[in-house]
Amino acid sequence: MIQQLVILYSSLLLGLFNCSPKQGSDSTSTSQTTPVEAAASQTPAALPLQTGAAQTSRYLKQLQGKRVGLVVNQTSVIGQTHIVDSLLSHGINITTIFAPEHGFRGDADAGAHVKDAKDTKTGLPIISLYGNNKKPLPAQLQNVDVLVFDIQDVGVRFYTYISTMHYIMEASAENNKPLLVLDRPNPNGYYIDGPVLELKKEFTSFVGMHPIPLVHGLTVGELANMINGEKWLAGQRQCQLTVIPVAGYTHKTKYQLPVRPSPNLPNAQAILLYPSLGLFEGTNVSVGRGTTTPFQLIGSPFYKKKDFSFTPQSMPGAQDPPHKGKTCYGLDLTKADEGQPFTLAYLLEMYHNSTNQDKFFLPSNFINKLAGNASLQEQVKAGKTEAEIRASWQPALANYKKMRKRYLLYPDFE
Repeated sequence: MIQQLVILYSSLLLGLFNCSPKQGSDSTSTSQTTPVEAAASQTPAALPLQTGAAQTSRYLKQLQGKRVGLVVNQTSVIGQTHIVDSLLSHGINITTIFAPEHGFRGDADAGAHVKDAKDTKTGLPIISLYGNNKKPLPAQLQNVDVLVFDIQDVGVRFYTYISTMHYIMEASAENNKPLLVLDRPNPNGYYIDGPVLELKKEFTSFVGMHPIPLVHGLTVGELANMINGEKWLAGQRQCQLTVIPVAGYTHKTKYQLPVRPSPNLPNAQAILLYPSLGLFEGTNVSVGRGTTTPFQLIGSPFYKKKDFSFTPQSMPGAQDPPHKGKTCYGLDLTKADEGQPFTLAYLLEMYHNSTNQDKFFLPSNFINKLAGNASLQEQVKAGKTEAEIRASWQPALANYKKMRKRYLLYPDFE
């Protein structure tokens, strides 16, 4: 019986914390107290949750009189106001907008080419950082004095916004441009799970650049500190980094995203299921793209059981979904019962009940890039149980957890 899943997201009012003393030159990063010590010393429920972006008093002075390049999308809001409009209202000189996968408005298909453009409201140039140009070129930074990254992540290694952040950090280091990361809560930040990516050429890509677990348990600010601290940037460079942390957040906080982070993660249920279902992108199984409940359904024309079915269709955010127009049989997870957030149960179920196992995994071996190794595919084919597969992850997970502790900005979940 497959363990079913559900999530109840709510903002909890817990703790205040300080920015890492190891990063940047801002006054928020000069304390002699370590981030974890500072967080632990705060009184729980002291302040309501506030994103880094919402705490304008902590960073506006760093932007005044500077030419500012923003790395933002539709999630970059302060309340109901986009950060672009907020900063312009404060007289900040924004010169360039850099947009990640799905574009500035967040409506492009996964993997779709996003063109450079102009924002119709402000006239500001928008430079796409998805496609051939994943890292700002020196010429694109000539009129930028400081970079600001403010994008909502979901805490999963193959979600590409953190790869965009990596390349922004490289551009910052290479071109001597300070980088300000406005931190946001991680909706999957209350646990760590999955295989740690093996740093080999065949496993590293834009859907996996760092030796971290599939569910890494870090905010983007904490991960930026880790990337810098571990010298994972090209040439082992380090950028001039300042993180504005989230107020009122801990790694026990369950957070309801106010804006969908991408077209096919429309709600809390999809975000919870994403770590488990994202692996299907390397298989012949649909994750519900082309339906109204993406990442809450799984199915394939080759699944033996016929109790539930759906038919993917072309729609905004999924113009050409896998198995478009074909009946897919599988599982409805829209009302899944509470259980382990990340599980291999769905992957094993769909594989063992496929009538087309030889073609279950795509010939591109994209599953290996998603998993960060070749062993997961081999283990599934060999009939290993979830417990047996999980046991193989434990040594690398233990090492990662020790490293992670050094970069925490918030009280942990354990």
